[in-house]
Amino acid sequence: MSSEMLLPAVGENEAPFWEAAAKGELRIQQCAGCERLRFPPRPMCPRCQSTESTWALMSGGGTIYSFVVPHPPLLPQFNDLAPYNVILVTLDEDPTIRLIGNLVDQVGDKINAVDPSSIELDKPVQVVFEQINDDIHMPRWLRV
Repeated sequence: MSSEMLLPAVGENEAPFWEAAAKGELRIQQCAGCERLRFPPRPMCPRCQSTESTWALMSGGGTIYSFVVPHPPLLPQFNDLAPYNVILVTLDEDPTIRLIGNLVDQVGDKINAVDPSSIELDKPVQVVFEQINDDIHMPRWLRV
């Protein structure tokens, strides 16, 4: 990936997610009160209003829920990669938790390596992490 790639902002709430990703782990914030998983991370549980949380280790397995294929005009950082896929994945542990990423055939593939016409909904995927820089390891998804 290019060093010019747009990267996520990492604040206090998101830092544990990215720290785990750097270790190759998918961790999702979990309420310490009602034990509900929540993503994106936030300081308070929307269910029980607890401000206490932990970071639960997930299997990394999921299912393709939806996808889009962006085409130009796009932000300059993405123009040369288009068309590429962006998939929405439901996690095996909780299908209400959905993460966005790219479907790739192997770690290190460009985000446009998979033919979008080959993507099928409801198919299983497994998370992998690609190191973008010293701080960010971006989730990508492999077909299982």
